[in-house]
Amino acid sequence: MVCAICQARRVRRHCPGVHGDICTICCGTEREVTVSCPLDCEYLRDARKHEKAATVDAEQLPNRDIRVSEELLEDNQELLEFLGLTLAAAALETPGAVDRDLRDALAALIRTYRTLQTGIYYETLPENALAAKIFRAVEDAVGEFRRQETNRLGMAKTRDADLLGLLVFLQRLELDRNNGRPRGRAFLDLLRGLQPESTDGASDSSPLVLPG
Repeated sequence: MVCAICQARRVRRHCPGVHGDICTICCGTEREVTVSCPLDCEYLRDARKHEKAATVDAEQLPNRDIRVSEELLEDNQELLEFLGLTLAAAALETPGAVDRDLRDALAALIRTYRTLQTGIYYETLPENALAAKIFRAVEDAVGEFRRQETNRLGMAKTRDADLLGLLVFLQRLELDRNNGRPRGRAFLDLLRGLQPESTDGASDSSPLVLPG
């Protein structure tokens, strides 16, 4: 039997992305390039462990004027993880969404929250339809987060400036985790891992850490 992708080499494994058997070479070269790999694929998960970190030029980072401090992340850990989980849920509920769609959504959210710093609300919706859906989901979720916060505390604690800083942090994290593959979802995979699987002595540390 020959590979379902190249139609030449002998099959070595089953690919849930093409619903057929493929060779190891096509698995490596077409993974998240022409094949939309399920996040729970054992071969994709193993490949994640060996992926090289993206090379990001600090001078080319967007929004370099916005400082993201350790204090900001520590003081807003609950909000940061909420944003990460919201982004993951929105992307997973949007068929075809990949890391670049999350990047477009984050860029639009950042532009929107930048305008709030001037006292004007101007929503910058992404042209990318998939990113726009994620954008809307995050905006709605943040609104609900603030409503619940006000009901619980009697006041709105979450500041627009903090939200902006956290969104910029997530944008930089996406740039760091993006593997450059057209259908890559390494960043989404990271965000998905924020959901705790158990509470039996699990670590309280967050996986949302950008390497130095």
